[in-house]
Amino acid sequence: MKKINYDRSGQAVIQEFASQNIASRAPTPYSHSIFFESVSDARAKSSPKGQKSLFIKQKVKGEIGMKSLLALVVLALGVAFGASSVSAQMMDNKSGNPMVGGAAMYKTKNIVENAVNSKDHTTLVAAVQAAGLVDTLKSAGPFTVFAPTNSAFDKLPAGTVEMVLKPENKATLVKILTYHVVAGNMDSKAIAKAIKKGKGKAEFKTVSGGKLWASMNGKTLVLTDEKGGQSRVTIADVRQSNGVIHVVDTVLMPN
Repeated sequence: MKKINYDRSGQAVIQEFASQNIASRAPTPYSHSIFFESVSDARAKSSPKGQKSLFIKQKVKGEIGMKSLLALVVLALGVAFGASSVSAQMMDNKSGNPMVGGAAMYKTKNIVENAVNSKDHTTLVAAVQAAGLVDTLKSAGPFTVFAPTNSAFDKLPAGTVEMVLKPENKATLVKILTYHVVAGNMDSKAIAKAIKKGKGKAEFKTVSGGKLWASMNGKTLVLTDEKGGQSRVTIADVRQSNGVIHVVDTVLMPN
């Protein structure tokens, strides 16, 4: 390495740097940054104005390089952390079913066992218990259940839920609840196939003996009851060990 004729202070710094790096290892991006920082102050004191500007530029360039490297490291860590979070969220429900009411729905559990864990279906669960349908919906089935949420029951006229939950109105409650159940395992594909076969509308016989009609409004599955009311499926294909649940936003009413 050629000797550079600067003042004594500058020369001493350069020689120390050269001996340490040449003897031990090749310069790295970090050693370049250290070099710019170690020599710039010493050289700047005795160097012409033009050389001082050069040293400043070199120092700034080295610092920018270090900042860029640190930014890349931070970005990589952020991406890795984000991927881990997404992965954790995907693994919240190992059954592959959609979450319902903040709870995992497991294919290995029956309709009642899953429904009791949904915070959005507490009214429905209470109604099923009052109607004495727990054992029926725990049986082998299979059943297709259109499950109204709490907000769906809230749409009913004031006092309706309290009235039908009374023991003397059990027959009415059973009729309403079983009107939401169709025998068989009718997932969204099976329903869509029936709608296509019916040229835009499919008719289903419910466990209560009534009829429901299914159609599509764009990409939304819509159910129409015997009174002309409509309910939208908001979460489809929640698979159970004894059937499938489709969450709906309005209570369906039989004649």
